[in-house]
Amino acid sequence: MNDDLRAVTDALAEAMRVVQRHAEQGVEVEYKEHGSPVTECDREVDALLRDMLPRGDDGWMSEESTDDPERMQRRRVWIVDPLDGTRAFVAGRNDYAVSIALLVDGEPVLGAVGNPVYGLTVVGGPGHGLQIRGEPDWHWPKGTPRPRVLASRSEIKRGEWRPFEQRFAIRPVGSVALKLALVAGGFADATWTLQPKHEWDVAAGAALVRAAGGDLWLPRGGHLKWNRLRPRFLSFAAALPGLRPEIEVAIAAGRDHEPGRPG
Repeated sequence: MNDDLRAVTDALAEAMRVVQRHAEQGVEVEYKEHGSPVTECDREVDALLRDMLPRGDDGWMSEESTDDPERMQRRRVWIVDPLDGTRAFVAGRNDYAVSIALLVDGEPVLGAVGNPVYGLTVVGGPGHGLQIRGEPDWHWPKGTPRPRVLASRSEIKRGEWRPFEQRFAIRPVGSVALKLALVAGGFADATWTLQPKHEWDVAAGAALVRAAGGDLWLPRGGHLKWNRLRPRFLSFAAALPGLRPEIEVAIAAGRDHEPGRPG
């Protein structure tokens, strides 16, 4: 694991330099068949990480690589989102991140998330602690009540967080991986979504939250199984130690207000 920690720390630093270079040079965006944006930065970071990280018969899963189901037969699998929050990156916002996870025997044992704008990196895994460098360029106002919750910008715009506005301090952040890393690093207390997310959005953050002693679970039910043929969860939630019961109650109450749900 020490070798993996060194490798992922070095790879994250190199990837962040590539992202920063592209941000300074300007961004040209294309769109995939389903409408999500992709840039040359996504592709360059994907190639860089694939060159630096897997060794031997390690498996590989990335948002920007052609999927090879052979990964499901591998004991060790790298799960990567080269640029989580590409929409934020293209829009010139700060809330995107490089996200790297290592699965061993189907569990996230190592996570590394970095935001080059903040100079923030969070690296670690269960039983190995966390290495936190840097901090976000924002702070919660003094006296902000806890729990402090990070939410999806698009979900806030659609009104999905209205049921929680009176109960929690809420801040919008684009990247899923960055939200999870900020929770793990103690910069926030919880985050969740009831919208589908892919394993590459969540895997690194799952390792980091667990390294912090926190919980990650699926509010819509089901089991956290990784490295599946269809690598997607219908929801996820994460919270620092001791907060899961309060968050579960709040999510259940908020679901009663979902559009089209019987009241």
